[in-house]
Amino acid sequence: MAINPILSTGPLAGRRRSSATRCRAVAEYTSLWGWTVDLDGLRLGPGSGPAEVRAAWLTRPQAQVRLLTGHGFDVLTVPEQAGCQALVRAERMGLRPGPVLAADGSAHFFVTEGTAAELPKLLYRAGWDGAELDLTGRGVGASVPVPPSPTARWLRPPTPESVLRPPEPQPLLSALAYAAHTGTRALMLSCST
Repeated sequence: MAINPILSTGPLAGRRRSSATRCRAVAEYTSLWGWTVDLDGLRLGPGSGPAEVRAAWLTRPQAQVRLLTGHGFDVLTVPEQAGCQALVRAERMGLRPGPVLAADGSAHFFVTEGTAAELPKLLYRAGWDGAELDLTGRGVGASVPVPPSPTARWLRPPTPESVLRPPEPQPLLSALAYAAHTGTRALMLSCST
């Protein structure tokens, strides 16, 4: 898989970040990827310029960086271990997932906008509607932490193609539901013994 050179050498590549590189990461999310960033209640929309991002950092230098979902993409969220299993399964099936983020013990798969609202219907169509799944959708009104937030890292970083055309959820949903169901079932068995 090709890694975007901006991400592999830019502000999102390293683990330790100064305030300047954190500021550059936010500028990258808004200007390069066209996402909406939330810095502890201060929102920076797509195309926010360097001066606007710099001014935001001056008022909130320790803010956790979050992306607002429902603005260009939604996310499907599963426990991180299930997400890693689903990612391997999807790639073996020849599917190309969009950006995939690990944060706070969960894996977040970026999919087309509007997926979160349609998730119950999509699960029904796929035959997973009655199953015990640790799978949720995040759309309008939700957010996810992203690097340089200390608890977040990219499992599959964004690329121009995956950002411009986030994947449709249906092909990815079977891998996610299977992994989320397997993980939930294993947890239930371990709790009952």
